[in-house]
Amino acid sequence: MVALLRTAARPVTRVARRALSTGDTAELALLEQLLKQAKDRNAAIAAAEAAANASAGPRFQIQTFNAISPIGLKKFPDKSFMLTGSSGSVPDGVTDEAHAILLRSHKLKTEDVASSVRAIARCGAGTNNIPSDEMTRRGIPVFNTPGANANAVKELVLCGMLLASRGIIEGIQHTKTKIVPEEADHKAIAARIEKDKKHFVGQELMGKTLAVCGLGNIGAMVAEAGLALGMNVIGYDPKLSVDAAWRLPNSVSKMASLEDAFANADYVTINMPYIKGVTHHAISAEVLSKMKPTTHILNMARGEIVDGEALIRMYDNGHNGKYICDFADEFMQSHPNFICIPHLGASTAEAEDNCAFMAAEQIINFLETGTIKNSVNFPAASLERQDSSATRLCVINENKPGLLGQLTTMIGEKGYNISQQLNTSKDNIAYNVIDLDNFPEDKGEELQRDLLALEGVLSSRLIWQGTVQEGPANFVTKM
Repeated sequence: MVALLRTAARPVTRVARRALSTGDTAELALLEQLLKQAKDRNAAIAAAEAAANASAGPRFQIQTFNAISPIGLKKFPDKSFMLTGSSGSVPDGVTDEAHAILLRSHKLKTEDVASSVRAIARCGAGTNNIPSDEMTRRGIPVFNTPGANANAVKELVLCGMLLASRGIIEGIQHTKTKIVPEEADHKAIAARIEKDKKHFVGQELMGKTLAVCGLGNIGAMVAEAGLALGMNVIGYDPKLSVDAAWRLPNSVSKMASLEDAFANADYVTINMPYIKGVTHHAISAEVLSKMKPTTHILNMARGEIVDGEALIRMYDNGHNGKYICDFADEFMQSHPNFICIPHLGASTAEAEDNCAFMAAEQIINFLETGTIKNSVNFPAASLERQDSSATRLCVINENKPGLLGQLTTMIGEKGYNISQQLNTSKDNIAYNVIDLDNFPEDKGEELQRDLLALEGVLSSRLIWQGTVQEGPANFVTKM
């Protein structure tokens, strides 16, 4: 279509130049005719696209909150997905029933989640703005996008280390609030700036020890950057995954505890997730008591991970390192060594694009195939189709002994053949993906109704494999 418009534009431009310069009425008429033809072609193309989307059948409805990156939203094919909420309105004649929710910082309430919703994805790593426990009880997986904004956060951590090591902010404030108002002209300002630099002497990062607390996607990238700057890098993570271990440079020394990490560090960067009751005030008075009086702390994770009341006591007792955080702190807020910046970790265009794209991809895969990746409350699950004509049954149930046997027995007693299946669990939730051969479409409602009659089954969903693209899955739930 773009090429078509360019082709039409070239003759229009040439004719327009001649017509305007000569006042030739014949050429002006030709110009009007060419413009009309171009408009008609555009209208025809738009009508054809709309007709194609309409003929594709029902579409998955994705309700968005916040302003989601358009680049990420383009991941949703128009033929099988429709964006509503902050990204569009529900067309006339279409039932307002969202199949999934996509959001960033919106504080999601349970009443925001309709009974039709099957998945929720946050464009970011933290999910504390989503009632995940309630969603688990309702059989709804909550997805996040770990690693999508890792580079953006890593760069902010590096910025924080430079702000801690040099009197950059202090020097800027001194220049703006003292030198410029106090001096009469540019020559005097320039001389004063040169003279006063002695008040802001700092130190170099090379050769200093950086402790990385939390060695996930962000932590591993920070560790690599620290090594590249010539720093000695140590790390602590009690739940270091195999994937994270592979990403981590071999030269990073592993510490046995947070206390050991703080005791050996000139700079500490906190990159662990905030988990209520687990990492709340993980940087406690005991941990803080181990650090050197000059240690700088960088917290680009969550403010609640650090015990601010314990930290201010350390400063009152002579600690003089800087605390740099992109969250407010009730106790440290007015302290001169506290540098509080806006929550900018993922606030780059690239990070927002990456997060939205990953979130969209995860929702698409779950709705169309039942695949679960990067869910904070459900187990990972992926089952490749062996037969494109098979009907896929996805069942979410409580993780109870014997329930899987009841599911497969019921399916067998109804005369349906299971060509392949996957059963996996996480905590109190079990997830089943079952492919059925030659399943009659008119028996879907009956099968799902009988499945829900089993104690412990929370919801079920049938995914019909289409010839081109699938429409919305049929599902039932006990909600």
